[in-house]
Amino acid sequence: MPQTQPIYLIRHGQTDWNAENRLQGQTDRPLNETGEAQALSNGAFLRANLSEPISDFDFVASPMLRTRQTMGLVRRGLGLPEESFQTDERLKELSFGDWESHTFAELERNDPGVSQRREADKWNFVPPGEGAESYEMLLQRVRPWFDEMMDSEKSAICVSHGGILRCAFRLFGNHSQEEAAEMAVPQDRIAVLEDGAIRWL
Repeated sequence: MPQTQPIYLIRHGQTDWNAENRLQGQTDRPLNETGEAQALSNGAFLRANLSEPISDFDFVASPMLRTRQTMGLVRRGLGLPEESFQTDERLKELSFGDWESHTFAELERNDPGVSQRREADKWNFVPPGEGAESYEMLLQRVRPWFDEMMDSEKSAICVSHGGILRCAFRLFGNHSQEEAAEMAVPQDRIAVLEDGAIRWL
């Protein structure tokens, strides 16, 4: 039977590195003021638009600092205590390896043509460095989490990362690898996975 209880998927709010177009990956960075406002706004949007009792929801976030901060503020926007949620390691952003903390302009100066090589197969490209991942590797890491959530009888609110949302749209949105790799993943909107399909609210 297809999943019917909705899973609301939220990307963490903006950080200074987001604003500077620096690759964060699995480097912890805090939200900036814009990111805090985005998270509170997303929580207020849910509070105004959810039809299900909020007591029936599971809350789960990536264990990274920016996602935990976002979840706390989403819960504040919902009128709930900030600290009461679970984390799951599978929801961490993909690792950019040696590229983390750099902009693509900086990477290009050190290795001319690297951006073009990545764009040739962005979904499957693995950056240099120990533990670095492609989007396809991330999808294989997070797929079991989605399977578990689809089998659950509870609605859920999840705060994770741009890469996780790309995987969700690849798995449930009929997006090709190229489309999922290039799609915009806003920090001030919410996606919902329901009845085996995903869409932006």
